[in-house]
Amino acid sequence: CATICWSCSRGDSALAALKLSSPDSQVRLAAAEQLQDQSNEDFLPLIETVLKKEQDGDVKIALSLAKAKMQLKNADATLRLEAVRVLAQSSKESTRAALLAMMEKDASGNDQEVDAAVRSEIKRTLAEIDSRLLTAEYIGRVFSGISLGSILLLAALGLAITYGLMGVINMAHGELLMIGAYTTYMVQALFKSYWPEAFDVYLIVALPAAFIVSALVGIAMERSVIRYLYGRPLETLLATWGISLILIQTMRTIFGAQNVEVVNPAWMSGGFALVGNLVLPYNRIAIIVFSMIVLVLIWVLLNR
Repeated sequence: CATICWSCSRGDSALAALKLSSPDSQVRLAAAEQLQDQSNEDFLPLIETVLKKEQDGDVKIALSLAKAKMQLKNADATLRLEAVRVLAQSSKESTRAALLAMMEKDASGNDQEVDAAVRSEIKRTLAEIDSRLLTAEYIGRVFSGISLGSILLLAALGLAITYGLMGVINMAHGELLMIGAYTTYMVQALFKSYWPEAFDVYLIVALPAAFIVSALVGIAMERSVIRYLYGRPLETLLATWGISLILIQTMRTIFGAQNVEVVNPAWMSGGFALVGNLVLPYNRIAIIVFSMIVLVLIWVLLNR
């Protein structure tokens, strides 16, 4: 099994090497990044040849890092030192692991890296990489907090406005959000069935549709139950809680108890690579932007 896995790894590396001649810069970049995870010096002549001809800046950096990674085991200490200096540009965890391995001791208790200058440079490079990885981790945490907070902000704003303007404790507020989500799912299903070529714009149609359907259900709740309970917040709490149970069971009856999938359109798929392995998903960025737009609109309406 180990032999098969090793062969597969070499096959993947060979395929990546072949892709270095692709006319598409993104394909070349992906191939160069894949080769960064290999330490096989057999690819060095090819990488050096491609590196001389490469014009794209990002691809050149990726190729330089791949070349440096392969030179870490070179017998020449000068080449190892230069390779470590080049790898200081990397923010990959795999690069950090490779450099840490050079600082370990072998089975005889001797240092893997015997050259003092190279060891010193490795320590400096590791400090730089650790600093970038820590920065990326903090940025990722802040971004996740803001994106999740944006979702909670949208939910909390509706609940607060309902209570502030109507004096109603709406325990069915979450179910109204649920109805908006299922409306989005239905619009997605319609586009898949009837307009698959325009699928990427379904979310633009689903957004107003979700607002309209949720608003109609809210109007029906107000006309049938809530209008008779104004001024009695505790009774509105009990009444809307009962309505929420009805809405939940209705959705389960129609769509089943299992979750349904809402697919991101192409323009919301993927993410923005910031530092190292940190990727900020486009769908999360869209949520933050949408929340800010809603917040500004509410502020403008309340201050008119």
